[in-house]
Amino acid sequence: MVFIGIDLGGTNIAVGVVSEAGSLLAETSAKTLAERPYKEIVKDMAACVMKAVTRAGLTEADIQSIGIGIPGVADAEQGLVLNCTNLGWINVPLREEMQKYINKPVFIDNDANVAALAESYFGVSAGYKSSVMITLGTGVGGGIVINGRTWTGAHGRGGEIGHMTLVPDGAPCTCGNNGCVERYCSATALIRLGKQECYSFPNCGIMQKAGGNINKVNARTVIDAAKEGDASALRVFNSFVKYLALTINNITSSLDPDIIVLGGGVSHAGDFLLNAVAAELPRYQMFKALPIPKLALARLGNEAGIVGAAMLGK
Repeated sequence: MVFIGIDLGGTNIAVGVVSEAGSLLAETSAKTLAERPYKEIVKDMAACVMKAVTRAGLTEADIQSIGIGIPGVADAEQGLVLNCTNLGWINVPLREEMQKYINKPVFIDNDANVAALAESYFGVSAGYKSSVMITLGTGVGGGIVINGRTWTGAHGRGGEIGHMTLVPDGAPCTCGNNGCVERYCSATALIRLGKQECYSFPNCGIMQKAGGNINKVNARTVIDAAKEGDASALRVFNSFVKYLALTINNITSSLDPDIIVLGGGVSHAGDFLLNAVAAELPRYQMFKALPIPKLALARLGNEAGIVGAAMLGK
């Protein structure tokens, strides 16, 4: 028997056939075309599943379960998508709709949660009882795994690390609140603060990395300039690191996990980021003698969404 993992995004539907050992046996994908009614999207998801199963040389009878990672809030028990802004979905009966095409158990969870689950099964946090993954991308996602299961709380909102309030009355967030973590610890934050430096210091290293075009400033230009010691880039990077360390400290104070995993595009900065956060974190620790959770970089990359979704049914 195999497990199906679906990574549902606002742009693409990615589907994989996954073995019990976590091997990706076959993949397929399609454009989400998110402006369509949800029933059309689910129909395409089911078609992708069957195409991937055929590519693996299997049949529907070989499917143990289907797991779906969504970019939003799910009611895992009821199989509902409660809110998914990227798709415009509210209270969508995703399990029920998928089972119209493939009558197998269907499990749903947030995409950051399933990425965390994949790492806990087969990645850098394998073997640990408790882990928290923070995905540093356009926004900030979070996933909590305890004893091999994602923890999403009483209403499906557990792990929404990106929308914890970090700076009271701070920068406006897309969620409607102010001062959320993702306004200070995301690629978007690096871009916003990097551009501010460029306006103030037009000859800074960030602007040079962007070829003199402020519209080409991205997270990588900021980090690359910081690696070279540019003063403006270091101000942005050090601010980013401070806020990320504060976020990790808040997580540690409330959950005390064995390991915290950093993923997403910004984590590609590698040890430059990891070492900076590790050095900053002790400043905020409640009791200096207490051990700090192990910090690590995610290992599974783009496969994590599919593999983690598949493992929801294990």
